[in-house]
Amino acid sequence: MVSMNAVKAKTTEHKEASNPYLSIIMPAYNEEKNIVKSLSSIYAYLKDYDYSYEILVVDDGSFDNTAKIVQEFCKNHKGFKLVRNPHKGKGPTIWTGVMTAKGEYIYLADADMAAQISEIKRLFVWLVDESYDIAIASREGLGSSRINEPYYRHLMGRVFNLWVRLIAVSGIEDTQCGFKLFRKNSAKEIFKRLKIYGDSAKEIKEAYLGAFDVEVLYLAKKLGFKVKEVPVTWMYVKTQRINPIKDSVKMALDVLKVRVNDIRGLYKL
Repeated sequence: MVSMNAVKAKTTEHKEASNPYLSIIMPAYNEEKNIVKSLSSIYAYLKDYDYSYEILVVDDGSFDNTAKIVQEFCKNHKGFKLVRNPHKGKGPTIWTGVMTAKGEYIYLADADMAAQISEIKRLFVWLVDESYDIAIASREGLGSSRINEPYYRHLMGRVFNLWVRLIAVSGIEDTQCGFKLFRKNSAKEIFKRLKIYGDSAKEIKEAYLGAFDVEVLYLAKKLGFKVKEVPVTWMYVKTQRINPIKDSVKMALDVLKVRVNDIRGLYKL
């Protein structure tokens, strides 16, 4: 397996490139309490390596001070940028970030940093050394670890994953972990085809995480991209934004909608 030193050596030649080697996309919705801690952890990790990078914090129409705090952070930290988005939920917010990103590799990272930024090295292995197009963090399988997750949340996740595998994306044990690494071409090709969570998504009033990962991975497989599921250490972070019943039903319907969209020819290549 490749070490971060090896990745560093591989990235040296990109240091002065007009486009960054790595783009990190972080969607943020009302994260004023934790956003500085998360961004600081990314900065501390990347500043010692020879990456050229950009960190795009895409604000999902927050009504607290998230955008203001991020803007102040960006002034003092090179490579960090604030992107504003109407409130459409996590999926469309990430869509904006990916379509804006210029990096050769594009990494999706949740604002809670439930998987530490250092986990990115496990994903880089498969893209840099093994020629995969996409590496996704997984909380399932040998080598993975879930810390402090309530049993009911894990059970809900397993039931949802069974539905996903039956209806849309087979062979992946954890589609929903928010940390994913793409080659630039694979990310752009996939995200420009999103129908449920793309540019046409409507503004909403409440918080919604959604099943955008399912639409992304469904298209990844349809396009023939090689996807690797990589076990990581993940720590449960409590949130009040999820309505377990309401959101689960809506997400399940979105998964079904992905399959129906394909039957209707909306994902025609």
